[in-house]
Amino acid sequence: MRTAENAPGAGERRWVWAGLAAVLAGGLALRLWGVRQGLPYVYNVDEATHFVTHAVQMFGGGLNPHYFANPPGFTYLLHGVFALWYGGGSAAQRALEGDPAGIFTLARVASALLGTIALWLLYLTGARLFSRPAGLLAAAILAVAFLPVFYAHLAVNDVPTLAPLTLSLLGSAGVLRSGRRSDYLLAGLGLGLACASKYTAGIVILPLIAAIVARRRSHPQESSRTVAGIAIAALCALAAFLAANPYSLLDYSAFHSELVHQSALSAESQGKLGAPRDGGLAYYLWTLTWGFGWVPAIAALAGAVMIWRRDTAAGWMLVPAPVLFLAFMGLQGRYFGRWLMPIFPILALLAAFAALALARAGAARMGGRPRWARAAAGALLVAAILAQGLIYSVHSGIVLSRADTRAQARTWMLAHIPAGSHIVAEPVSPDQWARQEPGAPACPHYVWCKYPSFISRINPGGALTATTRQVGIEDYERTLSPALLGWYTAHGYCWVLTGSTESGRAGADPQAVPNAVAYYRALERQGERVFSASPYGAGQGPVPFGFDWSFDYYPLAYARPGPALVLYRLHGARCGA
Repeated sequence: MRTAENAPGAGERRWVWAGLAAVLAGGLALRLWGVRQGLPYVYNVDEATHFVTHAVQMFGGGLNPHYFANPPGFTYLLHGVFALWYGGGSAAQRALEGDPAGIFTLARVASALLGTIALWLLYLTGARLFSRPAGLLAAAILAVAFLPVFYAHLAVNDVPTLAPLTLSLLGSAGVLRSGRRSDYLLAGLGLGLACASKYTAGIVILPLIAAIVARRRSHPQESSRTVAGIAIAALCALAAFLAANPYSLLDYSAFHSELVHQSALSAESQGKLGAPRDGGLAYYLWTLTWGFGWVPAIAALAGAVMIWRRDTAAGWMLVPAPVLFLAFMGLQGRYFGRWLMPIFPILALLAAFAALALARAGAARMGGRPRWARAAAGALLVAAILAQGLIYSVHSGIVLSRADTRAQARTWMLAHIPAGSHIVAEPVSPDQWARQEPGAPACPHYVWCKYPSFISRINPGGALTATTRQVGIEDYERTLSPALLGWYTAHGYCWVLTGSTESGRAGADPQAVPNAVAYYRALERQGERVFSASPYGAGQGPVPFGFDWSFDYYPLAYARPGPALVLYRLHGARCGA
């Protein structure tokens, strides 16, 4: 807890402000490095289909998103950004159709900027709760943590949500320390905006409640101010949520049904082929070791223990929320590393608290040592906390700034496969990847005639059937069977492109899709490898399939983004010798 003894002097303020400028500049640089990765093709399914697309559709179809699986706060923000940048709805619509690289870059920059604003707000929160150095270290931890850096490169809602979420934490810290009405207002606004951007960000209501209770117990004479503050926070939270998600009220039935559906999907047993099945809690604890960092995670755990002895009120504000969040998310049936990010700002505050407590204890023991020795020890401590995140985030920037394997494959195919040829390309890239106007007469607007990936022609036994059926992306591997290879050649589909993010799913759970495993083996035997592209560095890889590391490129084995690709040439029947 801050007192007159540890209040900052002018000298401390100067070096802290210089440090904050470095943290914000470095954090923004890491988030913008490689921000155009993959473009003009958007390979992340969530980025391609959710926020940017819906933001543009609002220009022609009204402000009702007709989509509430993800709350529309970030979508509305992008809608406003596009309106200002392009000067009108028709221009934004033309940009999405004709220049997706430009509009997605703009959306990604908005995500990166919001992620950087969250760093500044986290500094203010730490300074208000503990001290300026604590706020600075917390901001630095979040600035280099791998998951917030990587997902700032995508126009999805995970990183943008950190800005209003941390604004709410800042207000809650103010409620705890001073109890001003403006603090309740900030906490409520941040809470409402955070929930309107990502439903699970509502976890920040727990720090606010804890701050209110602690303030009420330590200052019982402020009971009337507390009641007024609670009313302000509640009204601001509701108003902010409705302002950023108005159709949750205006189209309540659609909102409620999609919210229930999304909750059911998260709670049901893991249905994704190749997904981990060791349990969500174990998965999220593992995620902390790389997505947040080993040393920061251990420091956060230490801070969660130490804070009760030094600052009980702050302990109630910071510790229960991440514990309950881990428990709740760990009990869900589906789990992905990025879903853990709403508690990263709180963990960064706890880690900074523990690190500075350790630094003070070390400085006391080194009291007789030269000042430079004490400074060097402090610098080593900070370096130990930041090293893993910085190394892997810099590596991520290097990887994302290089050509995607799918771009390499497309370049080769344009040079070697005649326009109008029939190809089979697994759903590792969007359909626009095969598009180029003017197209070949056989398949207008497309370079090649692409086999429909989500049509199943086989029965459960793997034999071809006379009828076809449409399937979703999660069932793609269940459409595969060795029998398809004969169908391909009989109908002139002579080129087959496979990707490790699809074949890897089958290999991770072969008993679930034996026909797919047999398909890949048959393709290797019967097809001629004519091209391959690897995302790994020389002598590195492969990385085992996983729904995090196969898509966010965390391991240092990666040298460029994208899956490992192999292009086969089939022979026989209409494919020739």
